Amino acid sequence: MHNPSRTARAARLLAVAALPLALAACGASESTSATAPASPSAAKDPNAGLFTGTQLKKALAPASFFAPGFAVDPSAARDTGDTYTPPSTAPAAKPDCSKLASTGWIDIAGIGSVSFAQNDYVDKNTSEDIGQEIDAYRGTTAADVLAGVAKAAASCTGFTDSDTQSKVKVAQRAVPGLGDSAYEITLTAPAWENGTTLIAARVGTNVVSVLSTDGHDDGAATARKLTRRIVASLKSAEPAAKPAS
Repeated sequence: MHNPSRTARAARLLAVAALPLALAACGASESTSATAPASPSAAKDPNAGLFTGTQLKKALAPASFFAPGFAVDPSAARDTGDTYTPPSTAPAAKPDCSKLASTGWIDIAGIGSVSFAQNDYVDKNTSEDIGQEIDAYRGTTAADVLAGVAKAAASCTGFTDSDTQSKVKVAQRAVPGLGDSAYEITLTAPAWENGTTLIAARVGTNVVSVLSTDGHDDGAATARKLTRRIVASLKSAEPAAKPAS
């Protein structure tokens, strides 16, 4: 005869015996879940923290900085806005020395930036020219640009001016105490009434480049004053906001 009390007791014993196994299985599942590797995070934005063209434009010297008679050349005013462009790092084996005579002369380094802003002020009565530009680079590339400028200028001892067909003499030197590092280039030619001074100065990941033919000192005083003005603006400006993680 089947004994109901014994059957119920046996069922309870089986249930109690099975409980540790169930708890063990549950613990193993939780442990596996806790130690499972997290999903890979999004790749770091290489442009995080760099100034945009819009921000760099604000760091350029305003119209009030320039002497009476100078007005901005609308055709030479441009920037990359709020977007970044792919950088290029392929310096030419031999620099194009004629680039030193243009407002975008920083291109002689052969290294492209990810953002920039520039404009050019011209005196319509004297044709004196003052150009200013700021470029932002990734990582330590800005230092490479300064090195590239120095190397290119050293190899460009002279070139022919396409307008006057005059031989342009190139002199260069490092400039201490201007930004993190700076380099100055002076261009002179017999056919010119005044020479040209170019200055490249690094401020962190940015490179300031100016051109000046203003004055009677090969444009040197204005070029240095303008560079100091832009360097100070960059140092006081806020960097571009980093994207949310």
